[in-house]
Amino acid sequence: MEAAFVESGTTVDKGENARLSSFVGAIAIADLVKTTLGPKGMDKILQRISEHDQSISVTNDGATILKSVNIDNAAAKVLVDIAKVQDDEVGDGTTSVAVLCGELLREAEDLINQRIHPQTIAEGWRLARKAARDALDASTRDNSGDDAKFREDLLTIARTTLSSKLLTYDKDYFANLAVDAVMRLRGSNNLDHIQVLKKAGGHLRDSYLEEGFLLDKKIGVGQPKKIENAKILLANTSMDTDKIKIYGSRVRVDSLNKVAEIEEAEKQRMRQKCDKIMSHGCNVFINRQLIYNLPESIFTENGIMAIEHADFDGIERLAAVTGGEVVSTFDRPDLVTMGECDTIEEVMIGEDKVIRLGGCKSGEACSIVLRGASSHVLDEAERSLHDALCILTATVKDPRIICGGGCTEVLMAQAIDRQVEATPGKKALAMAAFARALRQLPAIVADNGGYDSAELVTQLRAAHAAGKNTHGLDMYNGTIGDMLELGVAEAYKSKLCVLLSASEAAEMILRVDDIIKCAPRARNEGY
Repeated sequence: MEAAFVESGTTVDKGENARLSSFVGAIAIADLVKTTLGPKGMDKILQRISEHDQSISVTNDGATILKSVNIDNAAAKVLVDIAKVQDDEVGDGTTSVAVLCGELLREAEDLINQRIHPQTIAEGWRLARKAARDALDASTRDNSGDDAKFREDLLTIARTTLSSKLLTYDKDYFANLAVDAVMRLRGSNNLDHIQVLKKAGGHLRDSYLEEGFLLDKKIGVGQPKKIENAKILLANTSMDTDKIKIYGSRVRVDSLNKVAEIEEAEKQRMRQKCDKIMSHGCNVFINRQLIYNLPESIFTENGIMAIEHADFDGIERLAAVTGGEVVSTFDRPDLVTMGECDTIEEVMIGEDKVIRLGGCKSGEACSIVLRGASSHVLDEAERSLHDALCILTATVKDPRIICGGGCTEVLMAQAIDRQVEATPGKKALAMAAFARALRQLPAIVADNGGYDSAELVTQLRAAHAAGKNTHGLDMYNGTIGDMLELGVAEAYKSKLCVLLSASEAAEMILRVDDIIKCAPRARNEGY
């Protein structure tokens, strides 16, 4: 029928074929990252196959894995997108959101085979989601009124987050490091003020928190290596000689003296520019672009520290932490806000020299120096630490926390089961399927640890039925235990985002009955 009005080359999948294609693609993506879930999850090697880039990375971060996979299936792309949004919003739970969405669609496939309409399933899911959210809200606790208890909560969340990462064996050390960095932000939650600097060498335990800002650049030749009470001018300007920068232009002269005059005029222009910069009263000049030999020698003669090629991220972050502005013209010194810090000095990290800015105007600034055996270890350690920092800043905004270890999933499933008994019609079957999908998460976590998931999940259900609402999986002993005693906690915001994002994405995929692939635009001959 569609062939009568669609362009040739356009394909249309209808009804059962479209739904099956969506389910298969989304479930395949969920199964891809399923084995990375939980503290005993496995890692993946991602190898690039580009002609110019054949690097590899080793990770178990769901968002990183899904971003790296080239996907042709439309429903699978929805799962990748929700994992990316989870990573941007909260930082943690990227694997959980993809796996829960996949499990919901697996249950939906069985319901569709029982001839239950997708709209009926979606209606039941919405009722189940409301019951699950109410149960989740009721299980939260908030210690933000007590600083000591709130810090302990943050440490517990950081340890739980790092348990499933590369840093799990040093999780106490890195949890303290992450909490100290976030507490320095004093509620501003601007992660730009926390810089993570990776330096190969040593081992992970050698990493430390530097109270100040580290810039991985070099100070100009012959310039002071340490300056107290620094006045910093941050710039994004060209500091090479002002040559004629028009492609293909030529200057013709009839003698070498004229060439010398042109070069002298160029140098004079640069001297004037340097004089304008020095008229600001700065004793440190940091430029995003290169600083050539002539201006560098002028700054050296005047005792000014000049740092070149602070890339865009570096210069923007410096502006944030020193309280200065990035300038490109120097005609109005009275309108320029300069950055300030107590000391700027050159320090050694391993075998490398870096520049340390101490006592910045924004006292929130700090740097985390990561040490590790190789670039792959450092990259994965940075991803792990970034997840911990993101989840901690989210918890500072919304200080409610919940029990981890599969506790809340079983709690939400139990609340849905209670409501199923009072719900008439086929909607109840969809609600029961939602509860089963939630219980699959602790089952997958147990399977990844090599334990008997059926035994552990049934024990967990029995414990919750007996009123032990804080019990979850003890993954280090292969039993169930009280999560409050074991110190396993998660951020409420993370779990809520997982529940809502996964159920909404699954509902959207469930409602699809046609997949239309448009034909690519034909190219004309000769192009």
